[in-house]
Amino acid sequence: MNDLSGPRRPEPSEARPASPTPPEVAPRPVTRRRRRWPWLLLAVVLLAAGAGWLAWRQGWLPLASTPAGGPASRAGRIAIPVTAAEAAVQDLPILLDALGTVQAFNTVTVVPQVSGRITEIAFQEGQEVKTGDILVRIDARPYQAALDQAIATRAQHQAQLANARLDLQRYMQLLRSSGTSQQTVDTQRATVAQLEAQLQVDQAVIDSARTQLDYATIRSPIDGRVGLRQVDVGNLVQPGNSTGIITVTQIKPISVTFTLPQQTLPQVMQALASGPVRVEALLAESAPPRLDGGQPPPNPVGQLVTVDNQVDSTTGTIRLKATFDNADQRLWPGAFVNVRLQVAELRGVTVLPLVAVQRGPDGPYAFVVTAESTVEQRPLVLGTVTGTQAVVLRGMRPGERAVTSGALRLVNGSAVQVAEPARPPSMPPVRRRPAGPARGAP
Repeated sequence: MNDLSGPRRPEPSEARPASPTPPEVAPRPVTRRRRRWPWLLLAVVLLAAGAGWLAWRQGWLPLASTPAGGPASRAGRIAIPVTAAEAAVQDLPILLDALGTVQAFNTVTVVPQVSGRITEIAFQEGQEVKTGDILVRIDARPYQAALDQAIATRAQHQAQLANARLDLQRYMQLLRSSGTSQQTVDTQRATVAQLEAQLQVDQAVIDSARTQLDYATIRSPIDGRVGLRQVDVGNLVQPGNSTGIITVTQIKPISVTFTLPQQTLPQVMQALASGPVRVEALLAESAPPRLDGGQPPPNPVGQLVTVDNQVDSTTGTIRLKATFDNADQRLWPGAFVNVRLQVAELRGVTVLPLVAVQRGPDGPYAFVVTAESTVEQRPLVLGTVTGTQAVVLRGMRPGERAVTSGALRLVNGSAVQVAEPARPPSMPPVRRRPAGPARGAP
């Protein structure tokens, strides 16, 4: 039979004779090629990063969500969401802020001027008193006795003076008839003068005794509010007691002292020369919310009284003093308060919010929103700059809008979408349930 299988494999014995071994071929050098590709990869990565950064700066990458149908530039770039504010013409007050300390308009520490035991305290702690109101009574019996004794001594000397004057008249009549000597008349005239001087001493003693008696009744020297008393009824008090019996402070009106940098002194002096300077105590900003949900009362408004006569060389500041009516007693002695005084007012100037002003190597500038929803980088010339606003002298016209947030991703010509600033939702007033009877009450 024919062998239809594949070609016959040679037997081991029929193996072909071994051919001579070819010479060894040296491997091809690949070290240089393997060292090139990391550098090529690094160059590609850097090139891609640079292209991505350029696309991000130009606004070609949709890194921020844009609503459907939102505006885009003519080149099809994604608009960058920003907020903007208009430049407006208005009157700009020039304000200076400072931290002040509330001080009582007048403060009096009531101390005893005579020794004795307290027999009555005629006030309540925290009471409003008027000038002349009785505060404390001290045992006045010793001082009344001294006054009575001085009055009696004066009456005795008055009788002696009357008798001496009668004797002087008699001696003068006897002298005309040579019934006495001139020496006797002169001696009697001296006696009369001595008794007249003694009456003046007696009157002074009476006035002193009456004053000591008045000191036994302590009265309020000013209108004000009394504090906490330091002594009680029955205690023995003496003059020179440093702690005193009570302190009376006048808080209507009240004063506030504060400091300003010495650089502001010319503005303050010019404002004082122009008229009254308005000073506002900022209390509504830090006031706790009211239980009824209403707005706190307006800040107290006072008037600048004076400027200290020298600058503190240690701190470079000047002290000022303002007075407030304080009818509602919202200012309390010893408290710290933020004050704001108006030293000038610029009328009819172009004002831009300070957050819209950017700073660059060439000075201030702003991104102005155009009618095509793009931005134009404009240099600005600023005037007076306050805490929140700046006066624009050149660079913007009233009514134009400048970007206030989102300017970090903008360049000249970037497409923008102006969004309304976010406002916190208004909370409805909380209605309190009227207090009812306690659970389980009949």
